[in-house]
Amino acid sequence: MREDIERAAARIEGLVRKTPVVWVDGEAFGVQGPLTLKLEQLQHSGSFKARGAFNRLLSVPDASAGVVAASGGNHGAAVAYAARQLGHRAEVFVPEISSPAKVRFIEACGAAITVVGRNYAEALEASTVRAEEGGAVVVHAYDQPEVVAGQGTLGREIEEQAPELDTVLVAVGGAGLIGGVAGWYRGATRVVGVEPEAAPSLYSALEAGGPVDVETGGLAADSLGARRVGRVGFSVARRFVERVVLVDEASIREAQRLLWESVRLIVEPGGAVALAALLAGSYRPEPGERVGVLLCGANTDPKQAIP
Repeated sequence: MREDIERAAARIEGLVRKTPVVWVDGEAFGVQGPLTLKLEQLQHSGSFKARGAFNRLLSVPDASAGVVAASGGNHGAAVAYAARQLGHRAEVFVPEISSPAKVRFIEACGAAITVVGRNYAEALEASTVRAEEGGAVVVHAYDQPEVVAGQGTLGREIEEQAPELDTVLVAVGGAGLIGGVAGWYRGATRVVGVEPEAAPSLYSALEAGGPVDVETGGLAADSLGARRVGRVGFSVARRFVERVVLVDEASIREAQRLLWESVRLIVEPGGAVALAALLAGSYRPEPGERVGVLLCGANTDPKQAIP
């Protein structure tokens, strides 16, 4: 898979940002010594999703019939942004739980938007019908090889910027991001998934030996609310993700608050989930362990992101 990620990196170069990393005092977040934060919330469209969206659209021979995607919000924003940059028509299906900030961004990019269903799974079903009717290119939120490889460029980038890391904490929704990051590291650096207790899709899949449906909800449902993880990401995660830990709602809120108070960073609940693992004690680093955390999204109302 590293070869696919290398090709993706070459394909999307110049279209996505190389987002910075910062080293902060880890004491405020429950870690002795420095903590490395990867600021992917500064990516185009406000999340890592732009990487996969660009790689998917640049991998298809013809998108003249348009582009269709379903999303809790961040993927839709990324597809709308990428489609506009590449000159494609886009239609995005989002569920009722999508945040107004994400809906506004999708509309601002010129994509048609359809709000349908109570959750991502219902929006996905509606988008599938539309794609079949019109022959549009489907850009799945997390379960396509091109999308996962695009997200994997984030792992490649972190390794370049912070090669000393022992462990990288990654928030999980449909397993596209963690599949790409773990597919890049392939066990050379420890990759640990973090999910909300209210949306344990990869945690449950690993316990069951394969993707299973779970109930989803909670603060981060619009970004990490996949009812079932994708098979592409799961196939990588079962081999190269060390484990998945769960965090409660209070720890997610506390992570958002501390990021603002300590580093002056605003992230959405899903973007703070990986950091919440340290605050909740779900992941406890060993003495001297060098830990990196992906802050993966910032599409939120700032008033809600600073509890």
